[in-house]
Amino acid sequence: MSAARLDGKACAADLEKRLKQRIANCSVQPHLAVIIVGDDPASHVYVNNKIRSCERLGIRSPHVALPEETDECVVADYIQSMNQQNDLHGILIQSPLPKHMNEEALTELIDPRKDVDGFHPVNLGRLVQGRRDGMVPCTPAGVMEMLRWAEVDLTGKKAVVLGRSFNVGMPQALLLAARGVDATVTVVHSRTKDAKSECLQADVIVAAVGRPEMIQPDWVKKGAIIIDVGSN
Repeated sequence: MSAARLDGKACAADLEKRLKQRIANCSVQPHLAVIIVGDDPASHVYVNNKIRSCERLGIRSPHVALPEETDECVVADYIQSMNQQNDLHGILIQSPLPKHMNEEALTELIDPRKDVDGFHPVNLGRLVQGRRDGMVPCTPAGVMEMLRWAEVDLTGKKAVVLGRSFNVGMPQALLLAARGVDATVTVVHSRTKDAKSECLQADVIVAAVGRPEMIQPDWVKKGAIIIDVGSN
């Protein structure tokens, strides 16, 4: 049997359809603010895509674009001001930030209730506790939505996550192992002795390493599901 492709565009269209109805029923207009610093081309593509998505869904989404040489304290002031705006529900700082800025420190300034990226220690801590009342990092959440949409039963399945970053790999492993999902999860990283053998045992592989073609055809057993979250 030939391989079947998980259709991400169809999944996204279905999600947007459901979101439009939820947003239309809101008593207030959702409001997401984006801060972008510098001229990284990929970051500007991401931000423009987010703005267009918000327009389609009926979400108010202004963005603050700052030059590369901006002082970190200026970004901090914007965050603090946005935290105080009662009609602003989400704050997103586009990554990566310039090298002279401390991204983790700035993330910690965001009100956890407005931390739509789910990177604040409060939200990541809730994820570790298995709680569902915090913000979840968007890429791992997107992977889970695709698997749900494709009606993949993960109960008791072996899942391998390649990568252990705090914003993708580790949250992905936690979501796959959470109660109600119940996969058995292995995290493969740069110090793993035999990544190929780990992948060959997997029913589901999620690649979050940002390296194209790392997973070779002979790493994958017949019938396994593979999701690459990289942009390349």
